[in-house]
Parts: sequence; C-alpha cells; structure tokens
Amino acid sequence: MSRIGRLPVAIPNGVTVTISPLNVVNVKGPKGELTQSMNAKMAIALVDNTVVVTRPSDVKEHRALHGLTRSLINNMVIGVTEGYQKTLELVGVGYRAQLKGSKITLSLGYSHPVIIDEVAGIKFELPDANKIIVKGIDKQLVGAVAADIRTWRKPEPYKGKGIRYSGEIVRRKEGKTGK
Repeated sequence: MSRIGRLPVAIPNGVTVTISPLNVVNVKGPKGELTQSMNAKMAIALVDNTVVVTRPSDVKEHRALHGLTRSLINNMVIGVTEGYQKTLELVGVGYRAQLKGSKITLSLGYSHPVIIDEVAGIKFELPDANKIIVKGIDKQLVGAVAADIRTWRKPEPYKGKGIRYSGEIVRRKEGKTGK
C-alpha cells in the first residue's frame, strides 16, 4: 500500500471540494479556486470531510498514480488555504530587480534589461533590490515561474554570481592556478 496514497486529505473549514464523475477535482477556498483533471483509473471519494484516494489494483502504474493523485489534491487544498511562495536571490555586482507595475525588470549584466511579465495567478514581491518573491496558489505554476526567472542567469560555480533560490547551496570550484 502506498504510504502517501493511503493518507486521507483533510479538508479545513472554509474549503469546499467537489469531484465530478470524470475525476475532475475542484477545490475552492479563501485564496481562490483550483481545478485539475485526475486520472480516471483512481477512485476519489469524499468521506467525513476528507478526500480518500483508492486504487483498483496493485499494478505498477496504479501504485504510481495512487500517491501522485493524493499529493496533487493535497497541494490544491494547501494552495487555496495558505498559498505557495518561492524566494529568489540575485547575487552579483550590479544585479538587481525592479517592480514596474506588474512587470519585473532585471539587470543581470546583459546589454539590455530583462523584462518578465506577470503571469495570471502569480504575484511578485520585491522586499529589496536583490530578492524576488514569487507567490501563488498553484504549486506547479509558482515553481515553473521561479524556474523561468532563474534560467536568465543560473549561478555559476567560480564566483557564485547569478539567480539562486533562497537557501540554495552553490558548489564552488577553484579557479586557475598559475605557476
């Protein structure tokens, strides 16, 4: 039995979960509403203010989908109650970010500024010029937007310059040695 899949997903107060016959799960809470289509092979049921996911057999595919389906539903419930956020840090001389309306303008050492448009369902916060906080209710979307921003200047191993996640450890390499 899947350790993750067999756990029921508790539904907090103020959150409503509806499941259609085609396994489309809709979660509505104080921060917003999320809808996702789950695999039709999984049985999803509402039992005593919890969501229970069961699998039809012990086939490898069903075992894999069991934990995945439960995790996706749990992420949706957490998203509409608490939300998700990722913090990015800009490390390097002259690297900075500015919030202009709903767009972020990044100075990353290129000959031009990098402009990142706001994505629907995502909010940007800049506590200072070297930190970007990506917030939203959809965990996958928050991670994807943060990864897109990071791809503009990944941390390099010699000086450690670049855009990194908060708390990320960048392995440093030794530079050239002269004789």
